[in-house]
Amino acid sequence: MRELGVVVETALGAYGFPGGHPFGPGRLDAFLQRARKEGLLDKVASIPARLATDEEILRFHTPEYLAFVRKKAQEGTGFLDAGDTPAFPGVDKAAARVVGAVLAATEAILQGKVRRAFVPIAGLHHARRDAAGGFCVFNDIGVVIETLKAQGITPVFYLDIDAHHGDGVFYAYEDDPEIWIADVHEDGRFLYPGTGFRHEIGKGKARGTKRNLPLPPGADDRAFLEAFREIEAFAKEISPAFVILQCGADSLAGDPLAHLELSARAHAHAARWARAFAEQAGHGRVLALGGGGYDLGNLARAWCAVVRALA
Repeated sequence: MRELGVVVETALGAYGFPGGHPFGPGRLDAFLQRARKEGLLDKVASIPARLATDEEILRFHTPEYLAFVRKKAQEGTGFLDAGDTPAFPGVDKAAARVVGAVLAATEAILQGKVRRAFVPIAGLHHARRDAAGGFCVFNDIGVVIETLKAQGITPVFYLDIDAHHGDGVFYAYEDDPEIWIADVHEDGRFLYPGTGFRHEIGKGKARGTKRNLPLPPGADDRAFLEAFREIEAFAKEISPAFVILQCGADSLAGDPLAHLELSARAHAHAARWARAFAEQAGHGRVLALGGGGYDLGNLARAWCAVVRALA
């Protein structure tokens, strides 16, 4: 068994929007170039990507929404949401490959082929069950959570350190006591999607199983580590059966779409903690997903830091 598996197939990079869009098609290549330069890929297992089936996508999304995405993919124009997520020919298949890659990584962990896995183009946490949002077509995280729940692999601990609040995941499971969520992000008063406030800690039987930790614009590694201490205290209440880390790189200083000033050390810290947390739970299962990040240099540094920490 390898300690870490990584999805490196270039086909995964097809999930990227044309025409100078911030989430462009060059993100995977930026990561792979740096990872190869640092020799990181020599130390990991390669996990092949695949297309998710309709049945798999429908574990989280509605049939009406899937049909809408297919229709817009055939038209190849317009938007899948209010204006952030463009349609293009083949967008349905590109998004289905992201979901399939994440499911393949999850399967590799559960089958004991690897202890942990990283999927760079993944973590599309804004997509809702019935709608796209924030560059996210299908919510691969939601599909994985539904897959784990169907197999009785709960509770799940979801940690999100992307600059943007993971609204598509948070509100889908706000009332689910088996899904524990800790989300560190830029304050929603200043950044899309405008959600994720401290008073939101879950509803009904799930009250207390969620934590939102918004940071002010300009927050640095010190502020991140202070917030992370709250996560560590929160996590002591649970022994998860599976850990998911969304490690968006848009929280690094200089990202064109956010205003935090973290370094890649924050991402390394989160990944090391997730690894230790899963080991303490007795299984070591960690699925890390690349998430956002719109400065290619930052993206490559942050994701390579995650790979080093997990490997």
